[in-house]
Order: sequence, then C-alpha cells, then structure tokens
Amino acid sequence: MEKKKARPVSFSKTTITELMIPSYANFGGKIHGGILLSLMDKVAFAAASKHSGAYCVTVSVDIVDFLQPVSVGELVSLKASVNYVGNSSMVVGIKVIAEDVKNSKVKHTNTSYFTMVAKGEDDKPTQVPKLILENERDVRRFLEAIFRKKLKKDHASSMEKMKQNWDKEEMSKLLENERCIIES
Repeated sequence: MEKKKARPVSFSKTTITELMIPSYANFGGKIHGGILLSLMDKVAFAAASKHSGAYCVTVSVDIVDFLQPVSVGELVSLKASVNYVGNSSMVVGIKVIAEDVKNSKVKHTNTSYFTMVAKGEDDKPTQVPKLILENERDVRRFLEAIFRKKLKKDHASSMEKMKQNWDKEEMSKLLENERCIIES
C-alpha cells in the first residue's frame, strides 16, 4: 500500500531541448543567463509536477553554476529529475548540455538545484509521493540534497549571527584589503 504512494526517480526524469536563437543572445552572441534560468525553471516545474501530480511553484534556486557560455545556433538540452522530497517540497537537479550540431561538439554548461513546492486545489502546500531511490546515484543525490539543505540552514544562521553581532571596527578591518572606500 505504501509503495503506491511513492514514485521512482525515473518517473520524474524530463528533458527539454531548445534551439538558441538570436533574440536570446547578448551583443557578443552568447545566450543571456536569464534565458537559461527561465528554461531551467520550466524543466524543474515539469519534473516536479510529474512526480507530485500537482501544480508546483519555485521556492528557491540553489547553486547556478554557469560553466561555459552557450552560443546562438546551439541546441540546449535541460535534463531534470527529482533528487529529494520532503513533505510538500522537492529538490530538482538540472544539468544543461549545449550541442553545436555543425561539429557535433557537446558541452556541459550549467548545473542547478531548484526547490519546488506542490500546491493543492486550495493553493496550499500538499504532500508529495515518497521517492523510490533506484540505484546508488539516486541515493547519492538524495543525500547530497540533505547536505545542501543543512549547509543552507547553517549559512543563514551564520549570516544572522553576523548581523546581530555587528562590530563596526571589526568589519572595517575586514574591509581594509578589499576594493572599497568607506565614506561614513
């Protein structure tokens, strides 16, 4: 009975492929990061909605590494799958691949993790199915998501402590070798 309420990682796997056209580019012929982020959001929505069977919204984007530029004329494939589930949230891992079809060169351009929340008919968060981890890679990705979640919480806590314990002299010393000028 419990297994019916669960879905395997493979169930949510989604790929979107799109040709990069001139209107997506900056003056240097490279694709705007915002275009890629929009496509990543779209594939994250698709994977999360497949897993949850519900409308999903983006609540955070953790780590967007732009590893290589994407050029006009390349085919971009965004590969996504649900890597982790909480009660109503899901972490969707996304890998972006660009292919120059003229010379068959393929490059990994982006990696990102989107946290999505499933919404019920009442527009409130709704429980998502458990995730069936089918292999070691799925287990590793689930554990990595837990670790990233902990790091994010620790980082937020550290930043809050720094703000609460603001020491102007100490902060001024930290800024001595930085490229800034304090006028106040």
